[in-house]
Amino acid sequence: MEEGLKEYNFKVSEEAEGERIDKYLNALMDSLSRSYLQKLFSEGRVTLNGGQVKVSYRVKQEDLIRIFLPSKVTPDIEPEEIPLSVLYEDKDVIVINKPKGMVVHPAAGHYSHTLVNALLFHCRGNLSGINGVLRPGIVHRIDKDTTGSIIACKNDPAHASIAAQLKEHSIVRRYHAIVCGNLGQEQGSVHTLIGRHPNDRKKMAVVFAGGKEAVTHYRVLQRFEKYTYVECELETGRTHQIRVHMAHIGHPLLGDDLYGGARSSFLLEGQTLHAKILGFCHPQTGEYIETDAPLPEYFQRLLHTLK
Repeated sequence: MEEGLKEYNFKVSEEAEGERIDKYLNALMDSLSRSYLQKLFSEGRVTLNGGQVKVSYRVKQEDLIRIFLPSKVTPDIEPEEIPLSVLYEDKDVIVINKPKGMVVHPAAGHYSHTLVNALLFHCRGNLSGINGVLRPGIVHRIDKDTTGSIIACKNDPAHASIAAQLKEHSIVRRYHAIVCGNLGQEQGSVHTLIGRHPNDRKKMAVVFAGGKEAVTHYRVLQRFEKYTYVECELETGRTHQIRVHMAHIGHPLLGDDLYGGARSSFLLEGQTLHAKILGFCHPQTGEYIETDAPLPEYFQRLLHTLK
């Protein structure tokens, strides 16, 4: 292997058979854009079963894909002793109850006080490297002002397993939220395409072409005069999916200024959204594991006030 490269290996599962290889890799390594992956193909840095492969190839079960990533010059991300609420941990994975206001991973101009900094300290640097030095261990994200369960991986095989489960929509993710207004039915589903907003690049939107399929199931937990307490279960996991979907059906999340949540006297910091239940198959044992993140104090106080 050429000096300065890091190798990653993936064996294709039955569920992924028939998918384009660049799309398959993009789902497993979401820090790499499709255009960057295509560049790696053109440079011969992706192999299939030991030989060269075209970017248009459709994967087959048991295919062995190797990808060789060149090292990049990136800022040093330092471990920081930040208290973490750990819901589950073993030698392969860790599930954290993320507090409000904590950014998941470093980004340009913001390289400290993130969940990654805290994980580097807590796990003594033992985190997967598939998503690069800025996002070690990170398989999925939740927004800065969303609280609750997020899983991180301590090694590359665990990362590949959890990423595949996310891709196959087999991970259970149930969120609790307070939405504006009264929903007309006790439960329902929202099924749309979600893509980047055409006029505001900070936002996502329901689109009619060019987006990705997004499915959210919801049920009413409690009704108040002007608001509804709901549980939303993700079938897919698009950026801002619950926020976009609830706004789309006319019930934006309370406190969500970006997607039209009503201003209130509750002095909220962002949307009232909490990732409560996270269920997954353990990457080594196959055992089903489910964690339940307690509602944060602000959320409990708000529910009490609304009653």
